[in-house]
Amino acid sequence: MGDKTVIITTLNAAWTEPNSIFDVFLKSFRVGNQTTSLLKHVLVACLDQTAYSRCLEKKQVHCYALTTKDVDFSGEAHFMSDDYLKMMWRRIDFLRNVLEMGYNFIFTDADILWFRQPFAHFYPDADFQIACDHYWFDSTNLDNSPNGGFNYVKSNERTIQFYKFWYKAREAYPGKHDQDVLNMIKYNPFIKDIGLKIRFLDTAFFGGFCEPSKDLNLVCTMHANCCVGIGNKMHDLTMALDDWEKYMALNGDEKMLRPQTWTVPRICG
Repeated sequence: MGDKTVIITTLNAAWTEPNSIFDVFLKSFRVGNQTTSLLKHVLVACLDQTAYSRCLEKKQVHCYALTTKDVDFSGEAHFMSDDYLKMMWRRIDFLRNVLEMGYNFIFTDADILWFRQPFAHFYPDADFQIACDHYWFDSTNLDNSPNGGFNYVKSNERTIQFYKFWYKAREAYPGKHDQDVLNMIKYNPFIKDIGLKIRFLDTAFFGGFCEPSKDLNLVCTMHANCCVGIGNKMHDLTMALDDWEKYMALNGDEKMLRPQTWTVPRICG
């Protein structure tokens, strides 16, 4: 974008199977409210060659081969498996590289549906802003439960140092994924020492299956968090897309006068 912001997601072959997570992710931009134009700013970091080839077929987004020597990320990486942990930490290291290149980014997991542009709900004074599994109604409260699947990060010396610290911290917490480690280091004095400004994003706008947004008139994104397995995610994400398309078919008065809620989570949550 004009301010050097890019939207980034990461995918492997399992998530790019035909009629799977990647297709639902892309469809959400097309059926969202003024989100189609964002597709040209999406960079898909593909963790294996199959995912990269399938990404190139889409022609709507930019594809980048983020392969790792001697590691096969193509299969479904089950939650907290060794491959899953390697994928999560590879992602953190890659995002640090993006910051060092001078780019701001919105990182989004591919199991997130985009329904509205999020920019109006970001805090202009924050360096690092992150969605939550559970939000305690205060964007500065470190007791919020962050979810690493959606964050907006500005490129500056503070965020670069933070991502280096976050990646290094994996050594102190072996067997933990990036989100668990973030929950531990967010209280570390180092964060205050470097002056990093952290904000947590309200689930009213950036909801998920852990804590769904209550009002479809406000929602920007919907995340298939608190949900394990591609099949389960696909089931409930497809239902969420149906909910959204029914909402969008209403006229303006109906949207405001009749409260619109989700039919999900059904299997997830």
